[in-house]
Amino acid sequence: MKILFCGDVVGQVGRKVAFDCISALKEQLSLDAVIANVENAAHGFGLTPKIYRSFLEHGTDIMTMGNHTFDKQDVVPLLENEPYLIRPMNYPENTVGKGFCTKDIGSIRLGVIQVLGRVFMKPVEDPFQTLNTFLSHHRQGRDYDILIVDVHAETTAEKMALAHFLDGRVSAVLGTHTHIPTADAHILKNGTAYMTDVGMCGDYDSVIGMQAENALARFLNNGVSTRLSPAEVQGTFCGVVIEISPQSGKAVKIFPVRIGAHLENTHEI
Repeated sequence: MKILFCGDVVGQVGRKVAFDCISALKEQLSLDAVIANVENAAHGFGLTPKIYRSFLEHGTDIMTMGNHTFDKQDVVPLLENEPYLIRPMNYPENTVGKGFCTKDIGSIRLGVIQVLGRVFMKPVEDPFQTLNTFLSHHRQGRDYDILIVDVHAETTAEKMALAHFLDGRVSAVLGTHTHIPTADAHILKNGTAYMTDVGMCGDYDSVIGMQAENALARFLNNGVSTRLSPAEVQGTFCGVVIEISPQSGKAVKIFPVRIGAHLENTHEI
């Protein structure tokens, strides 16, 4: 199975470049499924029902959130009712929504989990223990055929530690949140595909997707809060494609995808 994972989609320009690239890459690469991180899709902060539906209409199968999950209040009904939208699994017990879902792609059950990191992030439950508990109760071949883990975290070390903790137990561990694509896409020794950060679908002439002048003000004015808005001039798509054996649940190939204005492109569409 060949799966495209789209990095954090930021604002309108991020949505546009994501929609354009998803459609083109599905045909060009013969993709079987698309996953996208959409926690910044609504003007940089959160998700709305209208935007959620637009991702479905453009061929996205499963969507993940992150630390901005609840920035828009009308996301709550989506989390309660939509089967293919997940928030971090290690939010406190009784948080609305779920941290794991599966979708049948033909005869293959594609599973996706998301966890938040704890280093330099707001307090949440231990992601290592949360994932260990989940895996002790769920099995490849019974509850899912392929399992992708979105690690929404600030530090490279925490993401890499989680990847080694999960190596051979899940199909892929993919980092999100920092919006900068890393150059370390590879397969770990026990068959788990890994990339520290998939990157961002948004305008890279920015500070992690936000207009540079407002972001700079936060650093230059002794941390005085300045309202941030997405940079929305030229979009760049960042994602990763993973090829996975549904029989074993192991990855056989992983490669990054970059298309757009500011980064060196890996593909033409």
